[in-house]
This record gives sequence, C-alpha cells and structure tokens, in this order.
Amino acid sequence: MKDHIIVIGAGIGGLTAGALLAKRGYQVTIYDQAIVPGGCASTFKRKGFIFDVGATQVAGLEAGGIHHRIFSELEIELPDATYCDPACAVFLPNETEPIRVWRDPIKWQAERQKQFPNSEPFWQLLAKLFQASWRFQSRDPVLPPRNFWDIWQLVQALRPDTLITVPFTLMTVGEALKLYGLYSDQRLKTFLDLQLKLYSQVSADETALLYAATALSVSQAPQGLYHLKGSMQVLSDRLVTALEKYGGKLEMRHTVETIHTQQGKAIGVTVRNQKNGKTWTEEADQIVANVTVQNLVQMTENLSNLLYQKRVEKLPEPSGAFVIYLGVKREAIPENCPPHLQFLYDYDGPIGENNSLFVSVSQPNDGRAPDGKATIIASSFTNTDSWWKGTKEEYESLKQQYTQEAQERLSSYFNLTADTIIHQESATPLTFARYTARKNGIVGGIGQRISTFGPFGIATRTRVKNLWLVGDSTHPGEGTAGVSYSALTVVRQIEH
Repeated sequence: MKDHIIVIGAGIGGLTAGALLAKRGYQVTIYDQAIVPGGCASTFKRKGFIFDVGATQVAGLEAGGIHHRIFSELEIELPDATYCDPACAVFLPNETEPIRVWRDPIKWQAERQKQFPNSEPFWQLLAKLFQASWRFQSRDPVLPPRNFWDIWQLVQALRPDTLITVPFTLMTVGEALKLYGLYSDQRLKTFLDLQLKLYSQVSADETALLYAATALSVSQAPQGLYHLKGSMQVLSDRLVTALEKYGGKLEMRHTVETIHTQQGKAIGVTVRNQKNGKTWTEEADQIVANVTVQNLVQMTENLSNLLYQKRVEKLPEPSGAFVIYLGVKREAIPENCPPHLQFLYDYDGPIGENNSLFVSVSQPNDGRAPDGKATIIASSFTNTDSWWKGTKEEYESLKQQYTQEAQERLSSYFNLTADTIIHQESATPLTFARYTARKNGIVGGIGQRISTFGPFGIATRTRVKNLWLVGDSTHPGEGTAGVSYSALTVVRQIEH
C-alpha cells in the first residue's frame, strides 16, 4: 500500500482527488463536516423538490473534457446530461428581449453582432486566445509552478501557438475593450460585467483577459455547459462510488479542526466526530485540503511562512451569495424558458446586492421537481461583512428584506403568486458558512485578476511540505471543471 493520504473536504475537488488517488493505490480517507458530500455542488430536498445548493451547471463532460477524462480513468459512467442551449439568457435593464448565449458558434456570432454592432474584432480576439489557451491547458501544465518538476510540466505544455497569448498576459478585459474602441459601449460592457462576475468574481475592468477568453467561450461547441439530470448531486455521488470502489473511505460529519506540522512538514490532523464530540489526532503521509486558501491558513498549525500568510491576508475579500430557493407549480414558468437566466435591474447600481440575479430553472423531467412543478434558484452576490454584523434580529430583518426584493424582482418574469409558490426559503453567507465551512461564507474562489490568475495565482503546492491545496482558490479557478483540474494536478504532483 502506498502513502496514507487524508483529504479535507468532500467537495468536487476533494472527491476527485480522493478517488483518483485511491485508484492509483493510495490509502485515502476523506473527512467532511457536512451531512452530504458535494460542498457547493450538493443538494437538499424539500416537499418533493430537489434544490442545487450553489453550482447549477457543469462544463467538461464532452470527450476530452476534464470530467470525461477523470471518469474514464475511474472507469465509471458520466451522469446523464443535456446541453444548456442557450447557455444563458441575459436581460439588461428595461429590456424585454434577452441576449442569448447560444452553443452553436454561428448562432452566437449572429446574436452578438445583432446585439453589439462593431464588436466582432473583440470577439474574434477572444476566440483566438481561447483556442490557444484550451490547447495549452489540455497538455496539463502546472500553474503556478513551484519547483523544477512543475516548471518542466509547464515547459512541456508550451507550443509555438501558445506565443499568441503572451502579449495579452497582463491585459484585462476592460483594456482590450479600450484597444478596440468599445469601452464606451454601455450594453456590451454591462453584458461582460454580468457574465464575468459569474465566472471570475470581478468585473471586466479587473478580469484577466486570458481567463475571460476561456470563461466566455467555453459554452460554445465543441465544448459546452451541461444541465445534469437528477441534480448536481449525481456528480459527487459518482465520485463517491469510485472512491469506495478503489478502497477509499468517506467520513461525513467529521470536522478537521487542525492541520499539524513539524519542521515545515504536514504530519497529521485533529478530527472531531460531530455525532459524539470525540476528537483524535491522525497521522498522514500527505494531506490534501479541499478548502479555501483563507481556511487553509486559519487551520494550519505553526504556518511559519509569513509571506504566504500575508499574501492571503491581502487578497481582496471574496463575495458571498444570497440565494432564494423556490418550489413552484409549472404554470409559474414562462413558455420556452431557458435553464439559466441573468437579470440586471439598474445600470447605476452595483452588480450584486440584489441589483442582479442569476437564475436557474429546472426543466421538465430532469428529476428536480414532481410532475407539473419546477424549481427556481436565484442568487445575487453580496458583501459578506454586512451579514455578520449586528444582532440576530437585524440579521433576520436583512434576510427578509433581501428575500422580498428578490421575489419582487423575479415576479416581473415569472408568475409568482401565493397560489403558484409551494415552497420558499433563502440562504445567506451565514448559511453557506454553516453548511460548507467556507470562511465567512465566501463563494467562487479568489477572483481572476491579473495578480491572482494562472501563473500569478495560488499554487496547489503549498509552502508546507506534503500539504496540498485543491479547489477554487487554485488554478484554473471556480466551477466543477476548474476544481477537478486542480485535483488532477495535485494527484500528478503527489505521484511524482
């Protein structure tokens, strides 16, 4: 038997790393404090409805995609899924006709030319950068590199066609818009701000252009975004099956409280069983942490690398999310409603804080709702600080305010009445902190700014020997595909 490896966290990144390590002969135990696996891609049930907690769509199921590659190695079947087409329908303020992000590249080109005249050179640049970046990423580079082996993997992934990306490495989307004389196009910039806030956590002015090229292009064929049949939970359930198939163990409702180190090396963890309150220390040869980098610094004992600590402390505070979950009669859903929609209600307001909503709608026979019914999940970005201040009464008042505003916003598109709404509940950063253990309830990684994406990001190889980081704090960022890629990177690094 190879090394004993403890994985902290049963999100998609942790489950993927654990299953792959077990398949490759390691002794693996995954600990997670939640009731069900999946992290931000898990689900919960109410009155016959199944609600996706956070993530609602998946990339990388196509042949050669990261989930396809990983599931093939694990010898388990991919979950049933359908393409999201359009991937999203985006409604700008005071507009009744959405911008539809089609999967067919020709239809999407026609749509954007109609919606944003004179912008085609900008989109063609994104397409060229995406094609080069996608080929580069498919060769499994390690970013950012932290030793000679990592550097060698990076060098091997480089090709002459990668050089096209070099002049744009330090450019933001906003700067590219200025380059093409499009920065003053309010509709275009607002559309990009909305989409990028979903995928990179920050606006066009801050998002790294190379990251945006992939984020804005991956929804078109031959890639695409997928809607899973059943729920997002099926993805983690398949990974749990693979983990156990190869002898790995999953222990839910077990909290890893401390990562122990000795002379700059990770040696074990302290675990608390939530059912009986008992704690113990368990030794490990390697530790893989599927947590935020903020959580990692907080839970690692004697983290002597002050530069690492200071870098994490100086990271801009990530966003939280307010989410409203609705179980409704099918008649509440407009005819031909896309599975994903995005609404902005005011050009002058910030994106988030209930001025914008990202909405996921269940489809007929997709397993999320009983016959004749549907689920609506609507989320908005929010500053986490405001939810942790004040009294319990002030918190409940703020939550009720957000819930009422979100429902009123949604009622302008959906037929939401006392008769059509069967179930309703809301989640705040406090809810996410409780159920996912993410510090302050933050969501979506660290933001793909120039200073934090790709070669300048947080590495999977931490400054503590035998301690690894997977998840949305690392390259290539958020989403089930992103965290799965980081897991594969760590598995390759551990094997080496």
